[in-house]
Amino acid sequence: MIRIDVLTLFPEMCEGVFGTSILGKAREKGIARLNAVNFRDYANNKHSSVDDTPYGGGGGMVLKPEPIFAAVEHLLDNLEGQSESVDELPGMTQGESTNPRIILMCPQGRTFDQRIAEELAKEKHLIFICGHYEGYDERIREHLVTDELSIGDYVLTGGELPALTVIDAVVRLQPGALGNESSAVTDSFSTGLLEYPHYTRPAEFRGWKVPDMLLSGHHANIEAWRREQSLKRTLERRPELLEQAGLTPKDHKLLERLKAELNEARAGSRSEEEKASF
Repeated sequence: MIRIDVLTLFPEMCEGVFGTSILGKAREKGIARLNAVNFRDYANNKHSSVDDTPYGGGGGMVLKPEPIFAAVEHLLDNLEGQSESVDELPGMTQGESTNPRIILMCPQGRTFDQRIAEELAKEKHLIFICGHYEGYDERIREHLVTDELSIGDYVLTGGELPALTVIDAVVRLQPGALGNESSAVTDSFSTGLLEYPHYTRPAEFRGWKVPDMLLSGHHANIEAWRREQSLKRTLERRPELLEQAGLTPKDHKLLERLKAELNEARAGSRSEEEKASF
């Protein structure tokens, strides 16, 4: 079982998601222990404030280090069979270990992708820190966290939605989390490529037919068709993924043909546009 704790000022945002769909089922089955912690509960002042103005001036408010350190330390002190404080964690090393990965969701972090999801899915315990306001006191980043992650180059109100995105991607990789275990293997990005097109009944809808290959019942040919479609879709939409996809010689041969077809189609499209301009 993987344990995931989320430090947040808005635990209700997380609890709603934790109780639904794949995450809810994984929680019920004991596959994932999901917990939202309000780090305001660990503020050591009479107003329970967790932020303050920045030294040196400037706009916005900065999250104070005390409540976040205290919340993480409390989590670690209450782990079954473990009573280490944060300062005693040996080097905050990455990889599978008894020590949790403490993840700061922030725009400056590594951009999250499927490879990172697979890496984190091997861990036993993850702690996510979700901020609001202008940012975090730098001492949180320097002396507490093991990882900094971002889900893209845009601005959100807080770290909860990014953390939930990462958590969903990680939990669905846990054994037993999905009804069909092959789904996690064939999903987009799991193979390094975008996923092939899917179809279901009816075989024809408003004149749009399911490709004949999928109705043939010939499993080897269907798999070959799906691989080709996956390569084609990746080439058209995310060609940069092909560089790291671990392609076979057969894949490369297919790609050469697909590239030629794509270039021909684009040339034809340009020709039609030029004719239309006269």
